[in-house]
Amino acid sequence: MIDQDRLVGSFCDLVRIDSPSEEEEEVAQHLIPRLEKLGLTVERDSFGNVIASQDGDNPLLLSAHMDTVEPGRGIKPQINGDRITSDGTTILGGDCKAGVAAIMEGLESIYEDNLPHRPVQVVFTRGEEIGLVGANHLDWSMLHGTEAVVFDGNGPVNTITGSSPTYMRFDVTVHGRAAHAGVEPEKGLSAIRIATDIINRLPQGRLDEETTFNVGLISGGTVRNAVPALTTFGGEFRSRNAETFDLLRMQLLSTFEEARDRYREAKIEEDLEVMFHMYTLDPEESIVKLATRVMGDMGMAPNIKPSGGGTDGNVFRLNGISNVVVGMSTNEMHTVDEYVVIPDLVNTARFCRQVVAFGH
Repeated sequence: MIDQDRLVGSFCDLVRIDSPSEEEEEVAQHLIPRLEKLGLTVERDSFGNVIASQDGDNPLLLSAHMDTVEPGRGIKPQINGDRITSDGTTILGGDCKAGVAAIMEGLESIYEDNLPHRPVQVVFTRGEEIGLVGANHLDWSMLHGTEAVVFDGNGPVNTITGSSPTYMRFDVTVHGRAAHAGVEPEKGLSAIRIATDIINRLPQGRLDEETTFNVGLISGGTVRNAVPALTTFGGEFRSRNAETFDLLRMQLLSTFEEARDRYREAKIEEDLEVMFHMYTLDPEESIVKLATRVMGDMGMAPNIKPSGGGTDGNVFRLNGISNVVVGMSTNEMHTVDEYVVIPDLVNTARFCRQVVAFGH
């Protein structure tokens, strides 16, 4: 059976380990002996993703990521009734350590109860929060299953990601010309002014129910009394509509070209990259039917809904692995108001246990 106290303790232990993206090694080293204790064979691929396997054909893949966003250092989990929060100065790290903790508790309860079950492979990835980097670098030859459950959704476990967008990141560098701001500003060409002009011509926020656009980074200048010669800014857009996505890409590139025409003495460089691709869930997929049937057996109605975010599930699909992304009990992700509902966390671990045991 699921041990709530152990689950909550495991989760709190995990979030106390600092693991911002690209600094996941301590979490990996915490998890490896726990996985080995369950009889799994643990390996690392060349990128440092953790892959733990049981013997047997057609394993079910269980996946979550080890990294968190900032501010995620020195997290101090607080238990307030049925909720776990941070102390308000950091995120909680429920994204995605609630998913990690639920997988571990589900497997530990199966091991303790000697419960017959389908073979599993556990995949804990790095760098999910910075563009699904770990999943994109997975050694797919090490994975032997064709179906996965990804524990990385918002809300309770019966929240299923029905569709996910294509995501484009962009980074822009503007080269102007420095000059003394008080003595001869006429000789300068402000990179900050050019960058802000470009940004002001771009869309922002929610554009429609399927599409968002955001400029989230900007940096420029060196001192207050100099015309800035260099400014960088970065952003993203995402959409679940392929035509809208292509139109936004064309609009972005056109905005850069228009800026080059207006500021002929400046140099404007852009770098664009698609970080993950859209999908829409097919309710007839066997992994979806499995997940929804287990939820029904648990007395929960599946809540299939679209998402504006991406997960490692996007990359799994691109590599031929059918999967379902489920909630992991986390709310208000990526904010200092993030919280985990303990009964929901218990249900996530119960779901993990039952989806692995189902149909053995």
